[in-house]
Amino acid sequence: MPFEPFHDRFPEIAETETREIQVMGDRNDWRLPPAEYGFMEMYCNEPGCDCRRVFFSVISPRASQVEAVITYGWESKSFYRKWLRQGTAEEIASLQGPELNPLSPQGPHADQLLDLFKDVLLKDQAYLERIKRHYRMFRATVEKPRNSLLRRRRTGG
Repeated sequence: MPFEPFHDRFPEIAETETREIQVMGDRNDWRLPPAEYGFMEMYCNEPGCDCRRVFFSVISPRASQVEAVITYGWESKSFYRKWLRQGTAEEIASLQGPELNPLSPQGPHADQLLDLFKDVLLKDQAYLERIKRHYRMFRATVEKPRNSLLRRRRTGG
């Protein structure tokens, strides 16, 4: 399942709605270097998929590479068990909630960035609703060609 940045399809919205957190001081709760950390959203662009997950590439101006890749699935474990159809309890658990993506390279502060995500972003209900809205918007652009093709087949067009 390939993931594509939200800003590729909605650059204007991403410009104003991408979440950034400024960490100040050397002695902060997350043991992170002082910096501004941007949480760039990526969504699945595979037609027919409804995984209800987002990947965040966490970036900061002080680093020359992505500092962490965090996955977040907002549905219940029972949703992911049904969606996955077959899978171990560990595989299903890895789809739900936040975690570091095990297939992505992670920077030296990835664990602390995951803690920051949990402590700040997951507690912001309005932000979580924004993520779900972005997911629906993104998925609508993925499915639009597919839906048009299905309508043409049904109507003989």
